[in-house]
Amino acid sequence: MQTTGRGVPSIAAADVPGEAVVLDVREPHEWEAGHVPGALHIPLRELPARAGEVPQDGAVAVVCHVGGRSAQAVAWLQAHGWSSTRNVTGGMEAWAAAGRAMVSEGGREPRVI
Repeated sequence: MQTTGRGVPSIAAADVPGEAVVLDVREPHEWEAGHVPGALHIPLRELPARAGEVPQDGAVAVVCHVGGRSAQAVAWLQAHGWSSTRNVTGGMEAWAAAGRAMVSEGGREPRVI
């Protein structure tokens, strides 16, 4: 585990284990363009109202475009009892660069926007 400059625990995209829940906190248009298969999508602004959807009993890797919003989400979740959350360093940009699986809505080639 690493810690980002924001002081939240982080993990490299290449190191996110397959059993981890990936929480994507990007906006809907970003999600539609490309996301991690099976990820949970809760835009950052909706997280306080929808936090109950995030499992507390296992690893949660939080991702956004490059890591800023996800760091905010990790800080908030940890302050509210989610101890196993990690910020994906470099966000979806790093996920794609690591060659990790991605899908899109509507059958288009997945991309990070």
